[in-house]
Amino acid sequence: MSISERIQGYVNSDDVVLFMKGTPVFPQCGFSSVVSQVIQHLGVEYKTYNVLEDAELREGIKTFSDWPTIPQLYIKGEFVGGCDIVREMFETGELQQLLTEKGVQAN
Repeated sequence: MSISERIQGYVNSDDVVLFMKGTPVFPQCGFSSVVSQVIQHLGVEYKTYNVLEDAELREGIKTFSDWPTIPQLYIKGEFVGGCDIVREMFETGELQQLLTEKGVQAN
């Protein structure tokens, strides 16, 4: 299985997927921490993948999304963006609207 196929499987397997540096409990960069906190604040269940534990995933996700930085957020298989985009969408309410449109329920 190629890295691209593996990533496609990850983004298809959960409604909200975050590729980040570290974990939600112990984020390894400020940008990853911000995105994780935004999602937790919204009360949405999400799956994370720590790219620092997998060099192939760390490089592969950049190619997969054609986006050079991490974190990267996917909702229902669709690439949303990185920290700045997610934060801006949250602040304007667009992120909450997108989650609702995609049928993702908050707890």
